[in-house]
Amino acid sequence: MHVFVTGTDTDIGKTLITAGLAAVMQSLGYKAGVYKPFQSGAEEKNGFLVSPDLAFVKKLDFYVETLCTYLLKAPTAPYTAAELDGVQINLSAVSREFQTLKQNCETVLVEGAGGLLVPVTKDKTMCDVAKMLDIPVLIVARPDLGTINHTLLTINQAKEAGLDIAGVIINRYPSGTDDIAIRTAPGLIEEFSDVNILGIVPDITDFNLAKPGEIINILINSIDIESIFRIKIPKLNLSL
Repeated sequence: MHVFVTGTDTDIGKTLITAGLAAVMQSLGYKAGVYKPFQSGAEEKNGFLVSPDLAFVKKLDFYVETLCTYLLKAPTAPYTAAELDGVQINLSAVSREFQTLKQNCETVLVEGAGGLLVPVTKDKTMCDVAKMLDIPVLIVARPDLGTINHTLLTINQAKEAGLDIAGVIINRYPSGTDDIAIRTAPGLIEEFSDVNILGIVPDITDFNLAKPGEIINILINSIDIESIFRIKIPKLNLSL
């Protein structure tokens, strides 16, 4: 019931999907946690660095447990941000803290930084982190032109690394679109890979202003929650 959330690109809404799925699971009666191993672009508040991504998780559901190992100032790859901050990233610490969160939660969503090939250390990428944690990978993709190429490349990289792919979620899908590239992308991604599209999430113009209940309802109605977490959820079936 633990999932590693990665993306095919930057700024595609990984945090929305991660936080939203955690809030959904919490609302369905499962103790949920979100682990952010590396937060590039950490913000300073009251003299302390904080994770804006985990702050959004708490906004959706305060009772979701959150944990971040490395808070890094520069909004760039963790490897670069760590060098700028004079920090040495230790993947053993990442593994240890993930195991700690797993002990307290029935389901943990790990949000990666960017895509699978983003550098974490001099010789390791986010792909290596996902493999080390040994949990299924959920790929978040954008809907517009170019997403087929980006998504298939991400799928191929995950397969080459021996990762277990849970599926793909297409985020920020414009409702009622007549763009042929957008309309055909989900089917073509499935056709040219053996990976299922597990959700098509409509575009939420400003999810920071959306009410938590609204986001939870959108995700429940847009995503195959049971397939992502690979369990039958009685409470979810009763609500349908």
